[in-house]
Amino acid sequence: MAVLRRDKGQSLSGSRIALAVLVGVLLGFVFSVLYPHGFFSSDLANPHRRIANSNLQTGSSSCESPERIKMLKADIVAISERNAELKKQARELNEKLQLEEQGQDHAQKQVLLLGKQQKAGPFGTVKGLRTNPTVVPDESVNVRLAKLLEEVAVHKELIVALANSNVKAMLEVWFTNIKKAGIRNYLVVALDDHIVDFCKSNDVPVYKRDPDSDIDSVARTGGNHAVSGLKFRILREFLQLGYSVLLSDIDIIYLQNPFDHLYRDSDVESMSDGHDNMTAYGFNDVFDEPAMGWARYAHTMRIWVYNSGFFYIRPTLPSIELLDRVAGRLSREPKSWDQAVFNEELFYPSHPGYDGLHAAKRTLDIFLFMNSKVLFKTVRKDPALKKLKPVIVHVNYHPDKLRRMQAVVEFYVNGKKDALDPFPDGSEW
Repeated sequence: MAVLRRDKGQSLSGSRIALAVLVGVLLGFVFSVLYPHGFFSSDLANPHRRIANSNLQTGSSSCESPERIKMLKADIVAISERNAELKKQARELNEKLQLEEQGQDHAQKQVLLLGKQQKAGPFGTVKGLRTNPTVVPDESVNVRLAKLLEEVAVHKELIVALANSNVKAMLEVWFTNIKKAGIRNYLVVALDDHIVDFCKSNDVPVYKRDPDSDIDSVARTGGNHAVSGLKFRILREFLQLGYSVLLSDIDIIYLQNPFDHLYRDSDVESMSDGHDNMTAYGFNDVFDEPAMGWARYAHTMRIWVYNSGFFYIRPTLPSIELLDRVAGRLSREPKSWDQAVFNEELFYPSHPGYDGLHAAKRTLDIFLFMNSKVLFKTVRKDPALKKLKPVIVHVNYHPDKLRRMQAVVEFYVNGKKDALDPFPDGSEW
């Protein structure tokens, strides 16, 4: 009896399994007819797959209407636009987060970033940190510019100059001598379409920014100072992309490759407006106030300003903060001069109500990176100094720029010994 029951139970169990299989097959057939693309289709979450499936259905059946196709395309456009907007919001939030984090426990984070805490060595051997780490490149800031810089830059460095049609003649002298000096890594940021065409016709690397109403109005019609102020906003993207920039005005003659004469140990290396060692590198200036009697003499430190028309800037957080500070002040103080603001932000120390910029800086050699006051007041009159070949000459002290630029080329490039003689030390007006 037990054997018969076991056989009967096994028979019933087998029948149930067979029945379940049959029902499953039947249900699968029904669902395959009713839902040919799957009951839990992921097409809604994947617009590219939707369009692919739509194309297949259109090719195999005439049931898909043109309105349906238009609707699907509109969906893709809407999703793409929304995706771009979300990416922009995420980038802005990330930048805000980084700014907040930079303000918290900054000193300790610097230690963690740069290495373990150090003990002080013997007397005379201790050196502080001068070179800040570079930022992590962020190509999402400007994909088009990132691709261009990959082609133009050498070792993640390049010369950058801003130009509009007002300086076309000087621009030609500028890039002609850059080519003669064998410099390959340079780029003109064109502020109007005429400069774009002019650069392309002369085989000069050129970049035109995307439209920006705040910048474009100044770029088209602005004079030297107005255009010069734009660079602090435009250069930010270069640094965010991880590139070191040698910012150059157009009134500069290149005689050697400047990248062979940089130290790269500071956030900013700049040429000076000073005209000798004291004014360029700093000196102790004693202020005399006789009414104070015994305490009549007060010692002060003085240095001529850095020239904001020629400086090398590394992609570090202090460098980007400098650009932000200067650009912010220029937008709030439209009558201010960009060079004055540049130096104030770079040199003013922290004091009550003001947090100074913690950026490392270096003054470039005034006889290699020469301003036009040094050249016309000192160098051309000294037989020994006349034999030196500077890296660049910046015609920053004189308004008759083009004529003096051409004379500098004649003297240093073409060997015309009296080319500089007709000009006065200063300007005639």
